[in-house]
Amino acid sequence: MNFKDAVVLVTGANRGLGKALAQAALNAGARKVYAGARNPAAVTLPGVTPIKLDVTSEADIAAAVQAIPDLTILINNAGISSGGGVTSPEAIATARLELEANFFGPLALSNAFAPTLKRNGGGAIVNILSALSWISLPSTGTYSVSKAAAWALTNGLRGELFAQNTQVLGAHMGYMDTDMTAGIDAPKAAPADVAQAIVTALEAGESEVLADDTARQVKAGFGLPRSAYLGAPLGA
Repeated sequence: MNFKDAVVLVTGANRGLGKALAQAALNAGARKVYAGARNPAAVTLPGVTPIKLDVTSEADIAAAVQAIPDLTILINNAGISSGGGVTSPEAIATARLELEANFFGPLALSNAFAPTLKRNGGGAIVNILSALSWISLPSTGTYSVSKAAAWALTNGLRGELFAQNTQVLGAHMGYMDTDMTAGIDAPKAAPADVAQAIVTALEAGESEVLADDTARQVKAGFGLPRSAYLGAPLGA
C-alpha cells in the first residue's frame, strides 16, 4: 500500500507517535492526512486536517466515517496507559479504561471504516501495538492485556479483510520518547524513526513490523526454551 496520493486518518495525532506518523504520511506524499484528536485544537502540525475523534465515542466514529468517504489508510494509534498491575486494587477499573481505548477503539474504527476501504480498493489498516503485547511487567500488567487483545484483533482483521484486499499491519515497538513514557528510565526510540519504519513496512506490503531493537529482541525470544513472556522461574 503506497502513501503517495493516499487519504490517511491517524488517531491520537496531536502528539507523540501519532504526530510523527502524520508527518511521515505527509513526507511520503499522502494527498490528505486527517489528524484525529479528542480536542482538534490540540493538533498543531502544518498540512494536516484536524478532526474531532474520541475513539471511545460512537458518535465521533460515525461522524468521521461520513467526513472521510475517500479514506484509504486507517492508522489506529490512539491509546492510553495507566501504569497498573493485574493484581493492583484498581486493576479492573484500569483494565476497562485501557481496553476501551486500546482494543475497543481500534475494533470499532476498523469495523466502521472497512466498507469505505473496500469501496476504495481495499486500502490498509495499521494498528499500533507494542512489545508489551507479548510480555507483561509489574507496572504494565493491564496495559499489556489491552495490547495483547489488540494484537489478536489485528490478526483477526487481517484474515477477515483479506477477501476485500485490505492490508493489515501490526506495529510493535518498545518504549518511545513520548509524554506517555516521560517518567520511565529506559532506552527509548525516537517517534520519527518508528513512524518511518511503519511507513516503509506498509509500502513494502508487510503484515508486521518490529520497529526497534526491543521489539525484535522480544520476538526473537519466542523460540527460547523459556521465552521472556514466561518471566523468571520460581525459585530463581
